[in-house]
Amino acid sequence: MYKSLAEICQRTEETGLPFWKIVQQEDCCEQGISEEKSFDFMRRMYAAMRESDQNYDGKLKSASGLVGTEGAKLHERIASGKMVSGDFMSIVMEKALKVAESNACMKRIVAAPTAGSCGVVPAVFLSAQEKFGFAQDRVVEALYVAAGIGGVIASRAFLAGAEGGCQAEIGSASAMAAGGMTYLLGGNAQEISHASALALKGLLGLACDPVAGLVEVPCVKRNVLGAVNAITSSDLAMAGICSRIPPDEVIDAMRTIGRSMNADIRETGKGGLAGTPTGVAIRDEIAMG
Repeated sequence: MYKSLAEICQRTEETGLPFWKIVQQEDCCEQGISEEKSFDFMRRMYAAMRESDQNYDGKLKSASGLVGTEGAKLHERIASGKMVSGDFMSIVMEKALKVAESNACMKRIVAAPTAGSCGVVPAVFLSAQEKFGFAQDRVVEALYVAAGIGGVIASRAFLAGAEGGCQAEIGSASAMAAGGMTYLLGGNAQEISHASALALKGLLGLACDPVAGLVEVPCVKRNVLGAVNAITSSDLAMAGICSRIPPDEVIDAMRTIGRSMNADIRETGKGGLAGTPTGVAIRDEIAMG
């Protein structure tokens, strides 16, 4: 897998191939599979994302009782016409919440790049397809773009909250979704890279502080933040706004920040929101239950 976004951009210039194709070819080479088999696998990934949204159960709560049913509540508010976020952004928010809740309720999801951040990419891609009518294969191509960005982040930094805080999970997912959305909007490799950098920059330093050590609070609602952040970052990039810090350096900064984080805010369930009086009380209640 490529170790820098700059390298992918350079390859697009040298070959004339789009960002997604560069990523796919590298993946096929590494796995020793055909492009057809690779594309079919990615189609199934997207189908699973769609199913995780469609199969949401608005009455189901997680075993802890901490999350669930809130996607249905947001759906009701959207239907009432009271949202101030606008039609498209409201649907993005709803899908991010539903898919993330499904993960907490032990339903089938796609880790993108992790289970805790599973709602970000589907929310952006599914909503974009519904709103703008993109062909399914084009959205699958956008998944390759997202995967390529995620691969670079994994190579240069990390994707796990235990290693780098939530910036590594929701931040990476937001960067992946922003890049894919920018591709869908017709952005070139440079615009894709800058969209991902803008998204990641906005979430640098985000702690991973799950209450009671569960990937529920505040994880589920952070998926909404990551999805919305991806859309705004894509819009910025498509307007010609670039990250003043080169995209690969933004990823490197995320790695540096993650390594400097106290262990209490790296998925241990000790610090941050998990360490608040209410967070501790919830932990103790679950432990006793």
